[in-house]
Amino acid sequence: MHILLTGGTGLIGRSLCRYWSSQGHNLVVCSRQPEQVPRLCGASVRGIRQLADYGEQPLDAVVNLAGAPIADRPWTRKRKALLLASRVELTAHLVSWLGQRAAKPQVLLSGSALGWYGDGGEHLLTDDSPAVGDDFAAQLCAAWEFEAQQAQALGIRVVLLRTGLVLARDGGFLARLLTPFKLGLGGRLGNGRQWLPWIHLADQVALIDFLLHHPEASGAFNACAPVPVRNSEFTQALGRVLHRPTLLPVPAWVLRGLLGELAGLLLGGQRALPSRLSAAGFEFRFNDVQTALNDLLGPEDAA
Repeated sequence: MHILLTGGTGLIGRSLCRYWSSQGHNLVVCSRQPEQVPRLCGASVRGIRQLADYGEQPLDAVVNLAGAPIADRPWTRKRKALLLASRVELTAHLVSWLGQRAAKPQVLLSGSALGWYGDGGEHLLTDDSPAVGDDFAAQLCAAWEFEAQQAQALGIRVVLLRTGLVLARDGGFLARLLTPFKLGLGGRLGNGRQWLPWIHLADQVALIDFLLHHPEASGAFNACAPVPVRNSEFTQALGRVLHRPTLLPVPAWVLRGLLGELAGLLLGGQRALPSRLSAAGFEFRFNDVQTALNDLLGPEDAA
């Protein structure tokens, strides 16, 4: 297949490129630094700076994962504008470009997040559940999904990937936690009761590939492990793997003082289930967080 990726140099995109390259697919990554694409994504992957550079070669599928990191810094007005531009405006531009092509791809798999639901509290959230919150993250995801869904009018199958926290050894949420936890400075956030929907990177790659190859799959899919955990449970599981205590909680008021509105993303969560993926026959390799962490972190991490 001929596959175009935006956000292909990110954590998920790099792993997808490595996997699909091994399957013999023809891959192109649109990136602000196209010269870095072969090094980051694989020697056979072509990098382009803008969509117009794709040319007239065939295009079977588009995977839209672009977006500035949402939790790296407080949500100032400038930061919110960047988050919106890197997701919503880029997706609108992508769909417009697809509309100008004579030959359309069969499918657009577009990124989103479980933050679409807002802070779900104790609500059990399946793929068909309505949104229960209206914070900035929820508004961002809603606008992002809206723009991707416009591709349906072009006759393109649209799949929305509502992804949880992706666990990986060399990047993302888990990598940022390793240093403080290894130093024995880890602990729950707030009261620790907020739900933390997670997924192992290997399962994230596998489910995207699964949805790519199932032409009946469309609409929103919760991309998270079948067994969500609370923040306190995740904290304890990580401490066990690293053989470190987790006795230093971060009070909610400290997070709010440091991060402002962004703190709501860490103090809230979603008790989400991947109901549609399970019904479609997708099988997760990593169902519980302890098994996932044991797989990702070896003895050298606990040293």
